[in-house]
Amino acid sequence: MPTSPAPLTDVAEFARQIRLNVVRMTNRGGSSHVGSALSMADIVAVLYGRILNVDPADPKRPDRDRFILSKGHAGAAVYAALALRKFFPLEKLDTHFQDGSDLSGHVSHKGIPGVELSTGSLGHGLPVACGMAYGAKLDDRAHRVVVVMSDGECDEGSNWEAALFAAHHELTNLTVVIDHNKLQSLTTNEATLRLEPFADKWRTFGWHVREVDGHDHAALEAGFNEGPVASKPTCILAHTIKGKGVSYMENSVAWHYRTPRGPDFERAIAELEGAA
Repeated sequence: MPTSPAPLTDVAEFARQIRLNVVRMTNRGGSSHVGSALSMADIVAVLYGRILNVDPADPKRPDRDRFILSKGHAGAAVYAALALRKFFPLEKLDTHFQDGSDLSGHVSHKGIPGVELSTGSLGHGLPVACGMAYGAKLDDRAHRVVVVMSDGECDEGSNWEAALFAAHHELTNLTVVIDHNKLQSLTTNEATLRLEPFADKWRTFGWHVREVDGHDHAALEAGFNEGPVASKPTCILAHTIKGKGVSYMENSVAWHYRTPRGPDFERAIAELEGAA
């Protein structure tokens, strides 16, 4: 069964519960991308626990903040956070990735309160977020738009076109968080397509950049609360560990695609439950 909601004052416990539900969901439905979901669990916990102006009782409230998970393959973490925040019943997580379920493996907005955009094709989330942020600026609305991207996703050229657009239009209401776990698909970022100097690229494209430990809740919260800087959009480069929270998954590219089964599943749950 899914774990119970955590008080939002306890972000560490919220993150732990997200991770527990991710492991259970991927095990039950036979889905993958568990490592990608675990690496961003702390980012999602801080966003939904402390930062985003969202209301489970009124998910479409006009003044709500907009959150887009561009790395849609890690949608299990967002589904878990939404259920823990009571956007929909926790029991619904039991259906994840199963026939007939609307909790698809890649995050979907169809029928899911709190999800703004269906994603999965990498390189789409930031361009859409730019449109949302630009529209809000034109309409003089105060809500913010936050996008979580993967580092490997930054191989996509569409992101750099969107980055230029955001800087040109001074979209101070836009924040990008990059889950920089340094692994993608089958190997490292470095071996696939070198990104470094990564932070300098974003600065050169006209963004304010803040580098943080992506598992440090206080550092993440400070990054989100820093506020607009010199008419620039903000990029939070969050250094993370793929598979964070489960020892044998950490920094292992195998858990991009593998499903936790049998002893692997039992060990993961034991480690996460023991972290309480």
